[in-house]
Amino acid sequence: MNQLSDRILNMSTSATLAMAAKARELRTEGKDIIGLSLGEPDFNTPDFIKDAAIQAIKDGYNSYTPVDGYVELKEAIITKFKRDNNLTFTLPQIVVSTGAKQSLANIASVMLNKGDEVILPCPYWVSYSDIVKLNEGIPVEVKTSIDTDFKITAEQLEAAITPRTKMLWFSSPCNPSGSVYSKTELRALADVLQNHPNIFVVSDEIYEHINFVGGHESMAQFEDMYDRTITVNGVSKAFAMTGWRIGFIGAPSWIARACNKMQGQITSGANCIAQRAVITAMEADPSKVQYMVDEFKNRRDLVLELLNGIEGFKTNIPEGAFYVFPNISFYFGKTYRGTTINNATDFSMYLLEHALVATVAGDAFGNPDCIRISYAASQDQIIEAIKRIKESLN
Repeated sequence: MNQLSDRILNMSTSATLAMAAKARELRTEGKDIIGLSLGEPDFNTPDFIKDAAIQAIKDGYNSYTPVDGYVELKEAIITKFKRDNNLTFTLPQIVVSTGAKQSLANIASVMLNKGDEVILPCPYWVSYSDIVKLNEGIPVEVKTSIDTDFKITAEQLEAAITPRTKMLWFSSPCNPSGSVYSKTELRALADVLQNHPNIFVVSDEIYEHINFVGGHESMAQFEDMYDRTITVNGVSKAFAMTGWRIGFIGAPSWIARACNKMQGQITSGANCIAQRAVITAMEADPSKVQYMVDEFKNRRDLVLELLNGIEGFKTNIPEGAFYVFPNISFYFGKTYRGTTINNATDFSMYLLEHALVATVAGDAFGNPDCIRISYAASQDQIIEAIKRIKESLN
């Protein structure tokens, strides 16, 4: 008899982590798998940050940390928000967590009641939907297309709102599409929300610095949205610190207090050594990681050039993050050696089996016509991977 809870039985497995696990399994069988599935920079954490962690160990940081983060780190985050986003926060508005994913889980736990609707522009990051459902909310998917750079319009937002709508969650730059919302586009969404004062916004800005079009724009910059926006960020992507597990929010103080209360019962404070290192990361000028951004842009251009040489791949030009999200529906219904491709999951598994390249099906992101390709890999790996993809599809 199965004694597991309905909660866990109804939860999906993270598609990105599942594909990464499958790729690792095949590698142990001796297969030469090229992984383009995980959203993890292939750079090392910058030395100046590692040095700060080493110094923290030498200085004897080894005790429990405050639930919402060291004051010194929160002050550095406040400085970062002001410097990079022109957002003004105070200490009670900042909560440091074990990664931005925990920040999102905290927000859902403290904001959602059973039946509350959360608008998710598609495509969205894989965990949004299950985090909402885990907290008894209802994900409301709003479809976008490659023709609009996968961005939701004001008209679509208005049409999706019902009396049960509690929140809007989105990321910019977006995982998985790489789309970046301009100030004008965000203002148009904000104008819609002025007619619905009880709706709150989660603005996931974890890819903020991996931006190829210039300045990053935050929803909370608008005075009439500041008290209704929870800005989520962290160090995993721009600083190549995925395993350090530090994320944070800037939010209305009453929401931050609730997240602090929730976190106090789940994990307490984040890792002490990682927090000390992140103080140094937050205080650094973003130009110190520009070399990574420049390389990601070069890889983006390379990926697009190579994919455009494959029949049936429809791409746009991502303006940030390190993903492309091509529409591959051209291949649906086609059969090779008894294998019929009916959807993006079939296509992604076909590439894993026949090209030995790991990607992620778009179904997990709310768009079943696309796959996500991460270019957080070396240029040599990218060239070889897309060569294999092209040969397997020919």
